[in-house]
Amino acid sequence: MLTLTRAVRVFAYAAPVDMRRGFDGLNALVEQQLGQQLLKGDVFLFIGRCRRRAKVLHFDGTGLVLLTKRLFRGRFAMPWSEEDVQAVELTVSELALFL
Repeated sequence: MLTLTRAVRVFAYAAPVDMRRGFDGLNALVEQQLGQQLLKGDVFLFIGRCRRRAKVLHFDGTGLVLLTKRLFRGRFAMPWSEEDVQAVELTVSELALFL
C-alpha cells in the first residue's frame, strides 16, 4: 500500500510498456524517456500493451517500491487522450481512482 501526500508528483507514462520490466528497466524509462529522476520521490505509473496490467514505481526514501496490479475483468482506461505526449501528470487522488 502506498501512502502518498499531495506534495508528491505522479506521472503516467503514455506509451505501452513491457510488463516484464522490473525496477531497473522502468527506472531506465523514467530517466531516458521522461528525463526525470526517480530518487526525487515522484511516482510513475506504467500500463501494459493489453491494458490489463499496471505498475507503479516509487522511491519512498529508503528504497524502491514496485506495485503491480492485474485486472481479471475489463481493462485500465487510458487517462490521456493526446498521442504526442510522453507522460501525463496526475494527482494522487487520480492515481488512487485509477488503481
